[in-house]
Amino acid sequence: MQAVTPFHIAIPVHNLDECRTFYRDLLNCEEGRSSDHWVDFNLFGHQLVIHYKPKTEAESLHINPVDGKNVPVPHYGVVLPWNVFESLSQELKDKGVQFVIEPYVRFEGLTGEQATMFFLDPAGNALEFKAFKDMEQLFAK
Repeated sequence: MQAVTPFHIAIPVHNLDECRTFYRDLLNCEEGRSSDHWVDFNLFGHQLVIHYKPKTEAESLHINPVDGKNVPVPHYGVVLPWNVFESLSQELKDKGVQFVIEPYVRFEGLTGEQATMFFLDPAGNALEFKAFKDMEQLFAK
């Protein structure tokens, strides 16, 4: 596997202050540059930018079934080392995060075995954090 370079993702949020607190205090993301309309964060070495967008009529959360669970689409997140995933999932449980999908091991004993969890930010953006038992299986078929 080649060395991974940081990705950049920009997402809409309807309450900049509430989401700034979520990413900074709940996920412990270091805050970078900002303005009245956007904030940069270091999300596990990747650049996440939250951009203010006025709230519109709420869309229903779309789901796709995966491993017997209803996975929210779209979603984004980070693949973490197993021990970091375990620490983060426990920290989020301790902070009272409401999970869309509680942390669990998916495809146990199969190719691509992974721990995963899903939850929403205050703007309704779905996040997935995961970890592979064997990182060499990240793209395995």
